[in-house]
Amino acid sequence: MPEICRFYGIIIALFYDEHNPPHFHARYGDYKVVVDIRSLVVLEGKFPARALGMLIEWASQHKDELLKDWDLARNGKTPKKIEPLN
Repeated sequence: MPEICRFYGIIIALFYDEHNPPHFHARYGDYKVVVDIRSLVVLEGKFPARALGMLIEWASQHKDELLKDWDLARNGKTPKKIEPLN
């Protein structure tokens, strides 16, 4: 599971050979979520409201990069790091 970004205690990663729809995984302490890249909807899991807000803001700013990384990971290649939320 390559880590692609980390900020404010939130760790974002993609898995290799994942199923559709394109999505990423995020952890924050004991919380975990899976987020659809295109719609930014939480597919499973829970995050505290403030952490989820920061995560979705970050994802909306980096949607194109996330989709490119999704394709890389699906093809067994290492995804590129993405800049954290500023």
